[in-house]
Amino acid sequence: MLFHVTANSDWSNLPLSGLFVEMLRRIVTLGPSQVGLEQGEQAATLEASPAATSSANSSGALPPIQTLDGYGQLTSPPLRAAPLAPDKLDTTTPGPDHPPGYYGPSGAARAFNLVTAKTTLKPLRTIEGSSEVIGYTLRKPMALEPWLYFAALGLFAADVLALLLLSSGWRWRRGAAASGAAALLALAILAAAPASVRAEDAAATATPPMAAISADDFALKASLQTHLAYVITGDPDIDRTSEEGLSGLSKVLRARTALEPAEPMGIDIDKDELAFFPILYWPVREDASPLSDATLAKVDAFMKQGGLIIFDTRDHETAISDAGAQGQALSRLIGQLDIPPLEPVPETHVLTKSFYLMRSFPGRFDGGSLWVEAEPADDAERSERSRRTDGVSSIVITSNDFAGAWALDESNRPIYPAVPGGEVQREMAFRAGVNIVMYALTGNYKADQVHVPALLERLGQ
Repeated sequence: MLFHVTANSDWSNLPLSGLFVEMLRRIVTLGPSQVGLEQGEQAATLEASPAATSSANSSGALPPIQTLDGYGQLTSPPLRAAPLAPDKLDTTTPGPDHPPGYYGPSGAARAFNLVTAKTTLKPLRTIEGSSEVIGYTLRKPMALEPWLYFAALGLFAADVLALLLLSSGWRWRRGAAASGAAALLALAILAAAPASVRAEDAAATATPPMAAISADDFALKASLQTHLAYVITGDPDIDRTSEEGLSGLSKVLRARTALEPAEPMGIDIDKDELAFFPILYWPVREDASPLSDATLAKVDAFMKQGGLIIFDTRDHETAISDAGAQGQALSRLIGQLDIPPLEPVPETHVLTKSFYLMRSFPGRFDGGSLWVEAEPADDAERSERSRRTDGVSSIVITSNDFAGAWALDESNRPIYPAVPGGEVQREMAFRAGVNIVMYALTGNYKADQVHVPALLERLGQ
């Protein structure tokens, strides 16, 4: 066969394609008697047995390529497998010398089947002895459709009954009924359990108070992850609001920033170590008493070593004046501390752009000013403050009740209303909290952005 095609693509792209190679291989396999052992037939005979290969080469018979074993799997032909003549492929009976499978050259192999069109399939004879003929179905399937309909009908009836009970005023008694049922169930379980087991379970499930936690355990828990901390005031309502507020702020930080704080921790300001926490939220009680000298020294060291304390008077006043009860309580708390001069947050302060661009810092209330350390008067004081705390104010005072705006329940729903701005004001309160946390953790690097034009000009020179 002659293919008169140029070696380039002027006439045809056949020589440049893989189809041309496959055509040559098929031609070789279709003409074994004329061209002898070509590449395709050599590959086929290499897979066959040596005896079958030599016999096929001499007589032109079809050598076995793959044969079926006793398990019906295609494998390499056994050594005793002999080639088959093409004209006897349909009349030869399969056996050890001629097992069923594929015979012939690679690419043009022929199938030697175990079952032909003339084969008659007969059922097995009955086996004498203890035998039983059964079908494939062992059990009849059970129809689930009616049961599902009954279940849906029962749920519908229960829903209608619950709706009728709630609409008839039972809603005010459902808490007592549920509590009574839970108490009866607990009593039944306790009565059925041995006394030793009840004592062990009570000891295992009892939560130790904060005072019972050792200093090492407290330090380990506080240092393994970043926690926002709040000061325990002794008022259950205020402490619960502080915990819920910092927990809500932590959720917002995890969702919007790279910071992933753990659950907030309550701090006993007189006993616990403060160095593990970057931020301390301190709600001010109206009857707050002055701090002891040791506590004042610890708080002063915390502020001078880079910590930030948020004092929240929660009274919607100026928070820095002594006119109100909260202002007087704040004066009793921090009056003995070495605090630098304070000022409302300027428009160019880093707090206004540490994460969000902010103009005001509302909380649950709006209108109160946010007070921070005033900017140093001279370069020496500014350099000392930058070296000591990276230019970050160590104290923030507000009266807008941040924790009340940040407080969320288990379903992430607000617990307290934000007045007068509603949910828009709450969103701004969350942004204010994010800015304060980013400000405490990253320093005043955002303030360096104002020097970018001068730096670029100097680099150009």
